[in-house]
Amino acid sequence: MNLAELLSHLSAATLETPALATALSQKTAANITSDSRQVKPGSVFVALGGSRADGHQFLSIAAEQGAVMVVIEADRKASVKLPESVAVVSVPNTYKALAELSSALHGYPGQQMRLVGVTGTNGKTTVTHLIEQMLADQGHKVGLIGTLGRKSTQNQTYDSTGHTTPMATELQEILHEMRTEGDAFVVMEVSSHALDQYRVHGCDFEVAVLTNITQDHLDYHKTMEQYWKAKALLFSGLDSSGGKPRAAVINLDSDYAQEFVKSCPPGVTLYTYAIQSPEANVRIANAHYSIAGSSFTVITPAGEAQVKLKLGGQFSVYNALAAIAAGLALGLSLADAVQSIERVTGIRGRFEVVSEKPYVLVDYAHTPDGLENILNAARVVTPEKGRLIAVFGCGGDRDATKRPKMGRIAEQLADLLVITSDNPRSEDPQQIITDVISGIQRFDSARMVVEVDRLQAIHQAIDMAQPEDIIVVAGKGHEDYQILGDRTIHFDDREVVQDYVKQKRELSSV
Repeated sequence: MNLAELLSHLSAATLETPALATALSQKTAANITSDSRQVKPGSVFVALGGSRADGHQFLSIAAEQGAVMVVIEADRKASVKLPESVAVVSVPNTYKALAELSSALHGYPGQQMRLVGVTGTNGKTTVTHLIEQMLADQGHKVGLIGTLGRKSTQNQTYDSTGHTTPMATELQEILHEMRTEGDAFVVMEVSSHALDQYRVHGCDFEVAVLTNITQDHLDYHKTMEQYWKAKALLFSGLDSSGGKPRAAVINLDSDYAQEFVKSCPPGVTLYTYAIQSPEANVRIANAHYSIAGSSFTVITPAGEAQVKLKLGGQFSVYNALAAIAAGLALGLSLADAVQSIERVTGIRGRFEVVSEKPYVLVDYAHTPDGLENILNAARVVTPEKGRLIAVFGCGGDRDATKRPKMGRIAEQLADLLVITSDNPRSEDPQQIITDVISGIQRFDSARMVVEVDRLQAIHQAIDMAQPEDIIVVAGKGHEDYQILGDRTIHFDDREVVQDYVKQKRELSSV
């Protein structure tokens, strides 16, 4: 696509170098990027503003490396000085421009497939996998994008994307590849960052799903209002014009649920689900929980059905209800939806049982609500004579206000606490732990252990456990790394648990 044609796809743009207007139709875009390190001869470089790095600072480098066009924010144009051969385009928002250019370059794949977007603080990964399973069981070709990476019908191995929702350039390329491979559906986790940064701009979602809203990412959004409003953009963006069926699936038990209901445009079909709210049109009765899963009756506008879920915890029931509602919105029968979710045996790093006697559960819970959910779920299935042991920490360079809250939650819900590191990044891990402890009302050394080294912390939890106890190792889930300062090392909670349990068993048998 030549530069003039590409430029025509921007909704609001000014060519600040009009003398180059004719030349644009004679040059083809080699690629579009917001990373100056990926600029090559013929590139279009889009300068994104940011709190840590501002792309406008790298315009000269982009020009030196061969960029033929740069896109800048309009209020920065007076300070931009580049060679006369480089076309300069100004726009109100470069994040939006990046999405528009990327969509156009790849032929608008996000408008050619049936998209399901799942947003919320917790549960996105599980819900997307349940919906994917439903669609695949009906013979549909389905792509999936989220925290675990990306996979398609043709390639069932996860490829990492680095973000829950990739940046617009990568996302549009992924969608283009999935469409080329024949995928008709894409089920996608949509983060608040992605919505705030227009990463999914140009994606026409057929169904939007809300799991829940609890505190997270306030280091970025600053307030809960800004956070939920970013999430709500997925719903306000549903487009039912021209009679296109569009549906919203909303958890009525969640905070801000009614705000999301009000965000939906006219013509959008609303599906609500809940465990506690009787007015929800997808709800449950007769729930029973065990370490191996749960069973319940699901009540929907399409009838009732018995469900035997192989995923543990009440939060997994919420995720199942979200998926069932989404399945109904996509035209699946209740029987088919239930049959599919009953087949799912587990999601990597989500209430994942990695060892027995004692049972050790690994979970991605890294927010106050997530930790509360996993500990409550584990408590329900802890034997009467058993104890609940929590191993957890908080990430560095992230919202620090949630640290004392997580300490308080663990103190209230667990019998024994092992407080440790969880991706401290550039922060002092001991300071992070101090922040966590500040939320604990009474530090009791008989039931609380501090161990900065996460490997040793997990070992200590296993050493202190009895056969009837349950250990929850929270925070990292599927992650196989630990970020320490400027280093990233291999670290997988599941491997650490299994290796140490095996080592102890071998020693005991000698």
